[in-house]
Amino acid sequence: MQAKTLFSSLFLLIFLFFPSISSSAPTPAKKIKSYKPCKRLVFYFHDIVYDGENANNATAAIVGAPRWANTTKMAGLNHFGDVVVFDDPITLDNNLHSTPVGRAQGFYLYDKKDIFTAWLGFSFVFNSTEHKGSLNFAGADPLMNKTRDISVIGGTGDFFMARGIATLMTDAFEGEVYFRLRVDIKLYECW
Repeated sequence: MQAKTLFSSLFLLIFLFFPSISSSAPTPAKKIKSYKPCKRLVFYFHDIVYDGENANNATAAIVGAPRWANTTKMAGLNHFGDVVVFDDPITLDNNLHSTPVGRAQGFYLYDKKDIFTAWLGFSFVFNSTEHKGSLNFAGADPLMNKTRDISVIGGTGDFFMARGIATLMTDAFEGEVYFRLRVDIKLYECW
């Protein structure tokens, strides 16, 4: 009788314990959901930094600089400490003289001494027949990378509450005075 009770207790213990073992087995990894953009746009913006001699053509100006620098020439040490405000034309192609479809307005600041990198905060303000409103961007721009992603953090008008990613690529540059960025915008939240 005692052996039968021991066997029943052991069977009950295994029966109760076994389901908890099977439920603690690792579950298969969740697949990361792949999202498709609801809208994709490509623009170019052209930045011409004021260098003390190009006031008529400049679209950007150094408004803050470290003590050892000045506001007409970029600082040494990867431009560390320079703050630049811009009002650049946006075009549909990479030609500076193409008809602008809007303005890129905002600022960038060079934020590292040892690596050529910047932080951007700007808006694309559209005034074309195709697009009305604005798109807002913010993020780190590690300039030495071929492509860089920054966040699309909102918008107005045709881009009301837009969210997404903008991939930046330096399309051209001429010294420290002119550069052109290709901006590939993928919106994942469109209203």
